[in-house]
Amino acid sequence: MFYFLIDILGTIAFAISGVLVAMDKKLDLFGIFIVAFVTAVGGGTLRDVLIGNTPVLWMREPIYITVITGAVIFSVIFVRQLKYLRKTLFLFDTIGIGLFTMLGIEKGLAIDLLPVMCIALGTITACFGGVIRDMLCNEIPVIFRRKEIYATACILGGISYFVLVLLPFDGAYAYVAAILIIIVTRLLAVKFGIALPNIYRKIES
Repeated sequence: MFYFLIDILGTIAFAISGVLVAMDKKLDLFGIFIVAFVTAVGGGTLRDVLIGNTPVLWMREPIYITVITGAVIFSVIFVRQLKYLRKTLFLFDTIGIGLFTMLGIEKGLAIDLLPVMCIALGTITACFGGVIRDMLCNEIPVIFRRKEIYATACILGGISYFVLVLLPFDGAYAYVAAILIIIVTRLLAVKFGIALPNIYRKIES
């Protein structure tokens, strides 16, 4: 039940971020739904295909389509209120990657993958819905932008989880702590302008 709740919360967070991006691009209602849908389930779909878990989850569990539809309707109706909140899109996107990273890691653990593979699976789950969203909206995906700490936060959170479970630390607390580490890492990186090294500086000089 705990993991299901996390999955639903992540789906809602990513669906809302997809709606906000789509509405910024002034897409029609169908376009808004498609962008929200692929943002919410794109990473999970790729994850399930990679591990052979087919039909993929949203095809087996209609509740995901229901939740995404509800999130789209809510976001369209209250878009003005959502946009009044400071950096709403960034916040929902950050919450989404924290939740989905750990869901991907849990899927990897369930089939006995090595920790490094679990972290890769978690990063794919968290990031590739946003990649598809940005490509559909004619944007360079956030994960590929030099100034954004995105996948790096997911990887750091995944490593933190495996370190914490080695300690006398309850598994559920380690799970929640890793989610918070991912969210806080990205928030702090943006607040203080922390980014990966600029390899182009040497080339240009």
